[in-house]
Amino acid sequence: MTHEREAEVTLALLRRTARAATVARRLQGDVEQQLLQSVVDAAAALFEAEAASIAIHEPGSDRLVFRVAAGARGAGVIGVTVPPGRGIVGHVFASGEAVALSDLAADPRFDLATARRTGYVPRSLAAVPLVDRGARVGVLQVLDKRSSAAFSERDMELLAVFARQAASAIESARLGRDSQALLRGAIAGVAAGALDERAIESLVAAAADELDGGTDDPYGALVERVAAARAVSEEDAALVGEVLQVASRHLDPR
Repeated sequence: MTHEREAEVTLALLRRTARAATVARRLQGDVEQQLLQSVVDAAAALFEAEAASIAIHEPGSDRLVFRVAAGARGAGVIGVTVPPGRGIVGHVFASGEAVALSDLAADPRFDLATARRTGYVPRSLAAVPLVDRGARVGVLQVLDKRSSAAFSERDMELLAVFARQAASAIESARLGRDSQALLRGAIAGVAAGALDERAIESLVAAAADELDGGTDDPYGALVERVAAARAVSEEDAALVGEVLQVASRHLDPR
């Protein structure tokens, strides 16, 4: 395969991958936030917990930020930040070790001041790290099971499953955010020094414009219309589905 053909094939594959990520973001909005919220909603329901939450590590500020929460007592923690190593959540992130405690007040690692800031001081807690490709990216915690004063070994196993789902959501969103960086690195690698930085940025910008799809891009326009249809009523959604079925038969009479 010639150098030019290799570059052409590589860029085509990258465009296809990046376009898939772009479509997902446009159809679903903040995919990461939605998936993380679904994880804590499910965890709070499964464990019959007063609260469940996920804190994500932000490398720029080196802080853990509580992004999503669920349960009757969970809302107050959203937006709260703690440094790695502080409190139970900070300890779990820094050490990579899961923790289950039935008497938080007796544990010297418990950060009572931060708990009070959230408006809720829990009695018991289970927390597990979120790990993406070997790197810790956050912490999932569940507070105060209503059915039991302590978290069992089985509870911790189940919580680890939820943590894997949350880590997968973070990885998927990161890949979407990094699509331009991926294109930039691939183009530079394929070019092997034949293109300067300005030329590479020009190619990345052109690819991004193509992926975003403007009003002149029929595919992009279709994505926008499908995205808008998410807000319609069930009756209107059914009508949209019927129209799409008719259109598909017209386009492909097989």
